[in-house]
Amino acid sequence: MNPRKRTNFLLECAALAALIFLLAGCNNKKQAAPTASDQQQATPADQSSASPSAPEKSSSLGGIFSSTKPVTVPAATSIHVVLDQSLSSAGSRPGDRFDASLAEPVVLEGVTVIPRHSHVRGRVVDADASGRLKGVARLEITLSAVEVDGKWYDLDTNNSTHVGQNHNKRNGVLMGGGAGVGALIGGLAGGGKGALIGAAAGAGTGTAGAAATGKKDISLPAETPLTFRLKSSITIPVKS
Repeated sequence: MNPRKRTNFLLECAALAALIFLLAGCNNKKQAAPTASDQQQATPADQSSASPSAPEKSSSLGGIFSSTKPVTVPAATSIHVVLDQSLSSAGSRPGDRFDASLAEPVVLEGVTVIPRHSHVRGRVVDADASGRLKGVARLEITLSAVEVDGKWYDLDTNNSTHVGQNHNKRNGVLMGGGAGVGALIGGLAGGGKGALIGAAAGAGTGTAGAAATGKKDISLPAETPLTFRLKSSITIPVKS
């Protein structure tokens, strides 16, 4: 090979080597530096793995604040209420429903199980009006349910029984007094015969007076305080 051809050959080899080296360097740069689209695609995955989503956080917090535990109120616990409406032996009937409010909270070991002013429902068990000459008034009621945090729970309590006065003695005084006054007036008017007639008339007047005034009905106005006792226990979930 003559010197001129050799020189040209060496120059071509050097140029080819330089071109190969340049191409190799560009390829390494592309692999080292990710594109903008690659960064955008990687970012959401990284963020989702780094922190929980908003609904997951909300669900976790809600579970913490809404946790409850069941608390059992034992039998014989006193339930103090005030009536929200009036009841009477003359106006109420067995089976009638009535409303009341809790006068004192039910607290167990420092935990309020049933708050004060909770809505309470009751039922009339028995109601008998007073008669004019005989028959004693009677009113018997019980509690049936209580509302706590918007949910109703059945109650099983003793009955609160109210019995009127026996008016037999009062009627006897009224009728006897009427007969005595009639006999006195009749005796003054016409002697013994007049006394007998006056006594009969006076007795009739006394009986009418007893019939007019002898009724002794029971009346429990609104705001009347009453106390009941649980006959069986009740379990209520309480927020912890």
